[in-house]
Amino acid sequence: MVFCKNSVMRWVSRSTMAVAFCAVAAGLAGKAQAATELTVYTAVEAEDLKTYAKAFEKEYPDIKIKWVRDSTGIVTAKLLAEKENPKADVVWGLAATSLMLLKAEGMTEPYAPKGVEMLDKKFVDGANPPHWTGMDAWIASVCYNTVEAKKNNLPVPTSWKDLTNPVYKGHVAMPNPNSSGTGFLDVSSWLQMFGEEGGWQFMDALHENIAWYTHSGSKPCKQAAAGEVPIGISFAFRGAKSKAQGAPLEIILPSEGVGWDMEATAIVKGTKKLDAAKKLVDFTITKGANVMYNKGYAVVAYPGVAKPVKFFPAGITEAMIKNDFEWAAVNRKRILTEWQKRYDSKSEPK
Repeated sequence: MVFCKNSVMRWVSRSTMAVAFCAVAAGLAGKAQAATELTVYTAVEAEDLKTYAKAFEKEYPDIKIKWVRDSTGIVTAKLLAEKENPKADVVWGLAATSLMLLKAEGMTEPYAPKGVEMLDKKFVDGANPPHWTGMDAWIASVCYNTVEAKKNNLPVPTSWKDLTNPVYKGHVAMPNPNSSGTGFLDVSSWLQMFGEEGGWQFMDALHENIAWYTHSGSKPCKQAAAGEVPIGISFAFRGAKSKAQGAPLEIILPSEGVGWDMEATAIVKGTKKLDAAKKLVDFTITKGANVMYNKGYAVVAYPGVAKPVKFFPAGITEAMIKNDFEWAAVNRKRILTEWQKRYDSKSEPK
């Protein structure tokens, strides 16, 4: 009887432990299952995405990011195509002109992230509450390879219109505005600087000298740095970074002024994960997030964060044109259709 009693007690004890273990395991599994996955569309450089996700997920371990990355034009087109059935929860790192277009289409959720009052006002949508918040700015420039230019007897261009000189025929690369945000800011800024008629006339002449149009905003400068083409129309930070790595580049700010745009963030209207999306957007405007952005961009939204960038051209703030972002956003489709009809024949294969 004693043996049976002890055996029963041992069985009960083991059973209780098993139940307790299963309960703990179920609890842990429940927590794992409870992690929210946010689908985030982005045009941020691919090498930066792991850094961004790691920093955010360290602060919010119960939220995981699923990136969908492509160039600005492709991400914008994808979002517009999904208007009636959105797949993204948040857009983190897309041209502000694209987000203004999405706002006009009624596709963004208004939200004032915590601490938004700390940002430079140029980086915040004017609506109350705002539909988007800026992260950083990238600014057009010309990357000029001094070695390749000397081989080809190419003078140093000092203006955009200099690049229409026949001496540069076949020696210039620039981004395709249909796929690249940098390409679109170039085209929209030229139309603003020179007027619509003058802008298209300028691009007609420039097209004669274009070797190819790339599908990446940084690629023309990378190609110039590698000597694949003497002149790349790109953005200033890319040029400074390549020069710091030893490339024989000069970063030129054309005398007429330079276009610029912002990377920005917004919540996609209709997301079923609004609370998690708001936490992500709160994070994107923090000082810590802006410190991350400053590793890839010289100008960021949070005042006092940006550190001097070696080889970044002097006078760039003064060279930035008074960009009419709303005009660029509203006219985006018309501009891109006209550009494609005129110049797409020289675009690199996708």
